[in-house]
Amino acid sequence: MTKKPYELLVPEYSSTQSYYDTWESRIGYYTLLGGTRHFGYYDPGTLWPFPLSTALRRMEDHLYESLDLPPGSKVLDAGCGVGHVALHLADKGLNVEAIDITPNHALWAQQEVERRGMQDKVRAQWGDYHKLEFDSQSFDGAYTMETLVHSSDPAKAVSEIYRVLKPGGHIVFHEYDHIDATKPPPDCPPDLVEAVVRVNTRSGMPGNQLFDRGVLQRIMEEQGFVDITSRDLTQNMRPLMRLFYVIAYFPYLLICFLGLQAWFVNTEGGVQGYRALRRGYWRYMVLTARKPGKLDREGSGEVDGVRHRG
Repeated sequence: MTKKPYELLVPEYSSTQSYYDTWESRIGYYTLLGGTRHFGYYDPGTLWPFPLSTALRRMEDHLYESLDLPPGSKVLDAGCGVGHVALHLADKGLNVEAIDITPNHALWAQQEVERRGMQDKVRAQWGDYHKLEFDSQSFDGAYTMETLVHSSDPAKAVSEIYRVLKPGGHIVFHEYDHIDATKPPPDCPPDLVEAVVRVNTRSGMPGNQLFDRGVLQRIMEEQGFVDITSRDLTQNMRPLMRLFYVIAYFPYLLICFLGLQAWFVNTEGGVQGYRALRRGYWRYMVLTARKPGKLDREGSGEVDGVRHRG
């Protein structure tokens, strides 16, 4: 009998899927973030990061505002995690087709959609943003929320997203970028850069390794997007990154003493990621753009109207 997608471990994405399946990831994401898999949005200079849920929803509100689409618009969530972002945008009136390369994420997201009775607004399923199973010009908008970092071929993924957008369709990428690893800032020691590269590898983020400053914008331009804008939200997400550092610091010392870094990638990422952030090595960026043409601003119906290829 043919297995359903969520029962499969896809070989080319095994590092990403394995990362999210570790007990450290499962416990960490649910204990700290309630299952959400992205950073929160704070006013710059915020010292007290709680409640975390408020900051997480504020980041999703920022995404919604950046999409700049009317209620009823169809959007693609290209890497939905357990569905929190898609559901939040649906609450604001958008119709969301959500995909994720990690089988359990897609399954849990759809279960949450059904639990909330929002099947007419959101549909979640297993999918690969390098090979989207949707007809061309199917969506009014699309977005990633810190998921393009997992891409093995960002140019291919951006090309596919461009294909499925209608003329005039909007795109928003919430992603990280960094200084060229071969030219780190003077106060960013080589061992710190090596640690960041190690975290990228162990957490299945080959795209992040490729995202030197300006690379994603150049990819967008090459694929045909216009009116590209970028905004640096590093100071807005920094309070949550600092919290991760505080929580992880002493456990990380013990982990290093025992030589167990390979088993605690989030702990190492919390410490080394914040150290690198303070030294200006990496940033949290939001890039927006549109596909050339004119978009119908009246919205375009329910999510079930999205056509699949095949």
